Amino acid sequence: MANVSSSNGLEKRPKLRFPGFDEPWKAEKLSDFAERVTRKNTNNETSLPLTISSKDGLVDQISYFNKTVASKDMSGYYLLKNGEYAYNKSYSVGYDFGSVKRLDRYDMGALSTLYICFALKKHDSDFIKAYFDSLKWYREIYMISAEGARNHGLLNVPTDEFFDTKHYIPMDLAEQRKIANFMIALERRIVAQQSLVDNLKKYKRGLLRKVFAKLSDSCEKRNLKEVSVLFADGDWIESKDQALDGIRLIQTGNVGFGVYIDKTQNAKYISETTFHRLNCLEIYDGDILISRLPEPAGRACLLPKSTERRITAVDCTVIRTDSSVIDRNYLLQFLCSEQYLKTVNSFLAGGTRQRISRKNLEGIEVPYPSIDEQRYWGSFLCKVDARISNEEQRRSSLSRLRCFMLQQLFI
Repeated sequence: MANVSSSNGLEKRPKLRFPGFDEPWKAEKLSDFAERVTRKNTNNETSLPLTISSKDGLVDQISYFNKTVASKDMSGYYLLKNGEYAYNKSYSVGYDFGSVKRLDRYDMGALSTLYICFALKKHDSDFIKAYFDSLKWYREIYMISAEGARNHGLLNVPTDEFFDTKHYIPMDLAEQRKIANFMIALERRIVAQQSLVDNLKKYKRGLLRKVFAKLSDSCEKRNLKEVSVLFADGDWIESKDQALDGIRLIQTGNVGFGVYIDKTQNAKYISETTFHRLNCLEIYDGDILISRLPEPAGRACLLPKSTERRITAVDCTVIRTDSSVIDRNYLLQFLCSEQYLKTVNSFLAGGTRQRISRKNLEGIEVPYPSIDEQRYWGSFLCKVDARISNEEQRRSSLSRLRCFMLQQLFI
């Protein structure tokens, strides 16, 4: 690909071009290459209610919301057919000016008249789909949407002005197809990578279920407190106790499902003076943290290495182990098992934010095989976790590449 960017009034060139293409892209109004779709579902030709997800595109409301939010009588809705587009003027995280999506999953569907629907008159549809995914068209919506004017969360974008928006398009259909094919191949690679991650996670869940079911039937059990050198809750830290720096406060939001989540930007601290005044419990590398709050309650992680001194919040339970008594990787894997989480759920109590008490948590029994068998299963299951983590990183890298290419290949 060549890196060539230039601008000349109504003609521009993207930052990246495939070899063999050098002609400038020309500006066209949306109305030049698309026409509005206003056909109604008058005869209830379809009973499928659609909605637009910025992430997933045009989807069935029932599958997406687990219910329908459409009217029972959808004869007044637009009838959208496969290959046609719809603009959702509702903003969401990362999509400040809404999203334009093509109907790909179904032959047809019914869509609220709050959406602006259109069909292409020319150009490669896969190219146009990728172009709208690039969000390069936001600059035009920004110009026509009334600042601060939103009705029920919808941008105030007049339909006629939407069709007057300007878009830069390569006139060579071969270049459109080249870009479209590249983006399609990349998206298929992302889908395949996500499928690999999902299958590995399914495999891991199955392993945990079988391993701990077998161990529960074949060996003795000890409760969590019995296998711990330290089993204690964190500290009650109020907002007035917090400082800009000092000793890091680890909260329930940092405890992921088997992984530590380092939310550095939202990090909270207490001073050395407060640490001593409140007689706080310091936590260390390798300690296991359990969140007694959802979601899900009982999730656990290992505290990673850090140069910071740390404490944790009162709704986190700290487990410190002796390697001669129990293998901490084995224990962490048990704390990720379906068997353990079902037991936690049976103890949940409270109002809107249910939690498990420390007393109930400490009494949960852990299958207790020999230390050698613990180390075997702890090591084996951690290797599966490492594989999953590596594949997730590959998926994230591919997603970042897609975002980068959408910005470089389009104007």
